[in-house]
Formats: sequence, C-alpha cells, structure tokens
Amino acid sequence: MICVVEEPHNVLPIETTRQFEGVYHVLHGSISPLRGIGPEQLRIKSLLERIKASEIHEIILATNPTIEGEATAVYLSRLLKPLGLKVTRIAMGIPVGSDLEFADEVTMSKSLENRREM
Repeated sequence: MICVVEEPHNVLPIETTRQFEGVYHVLHGSISPLRGIGPEQLRIKSLLERIKASEIHEIILATNPTIEGEATAVYLSRLLKPLGLKVTRIAMGIPVGSDLEFADEVTMSKSLENRREM
C-alpha cells in the first residue's frame, strides 16, 4: 500500500494515527494551472516506477482537500485505475481549504478509516 501526499510535512498527521502500515510517496506539490504547475512538475513518474517495481495493491490518495489537491487526486485516480490498482481517497473530515498538518489525530484517523475508492 502506498499513501500519496503532497508535501513531506503531510506524513506526520497520518503517522500519528498509527493506523497506516504502508509506505509514503511525496509528490512535492499539487497540480495548479494558475501557478504553472502541471503533472510533469510533480513526482508522478517516480510513483509509477515504484508501483511497477513492487507488488502494490492499493494507492491511498491523501492530497489536501483544496481545489489543487482534488485536481491532483482526480488526475492520479484516472492515471492509476487502468493499472488494475485499488485507488482510494481519504474521507472528507478535514476542513476544505485547510492543510493536513493542521488536522488533529481523531480527524486524521477518521479520514483514513473512511477513505473511499475513486
């Protein structure tokens, strides 16, 4: 299982739940056409290489609940589903427009627990 996050600091809120037992992949950003950031500027190619190099069965998309985070999650879902992977998205419970680093442990735990397939 790989949990995909936007930035390195997004790993800590997930780790504090002690519920995730996979590995992380940090994109180092999100798709934002207004800021000139497309999929090519993110670490998507290395994510695909990791998937091909190991036996991954599920990808959890834990991008921020912002317009850019949602766009990134939808893009990744459309890219990964044809590979036969289970692609899930963390459940909403984190306020829209917020950042994962500000989520409390219970909210983050519920978001992981109630993720949905995309």
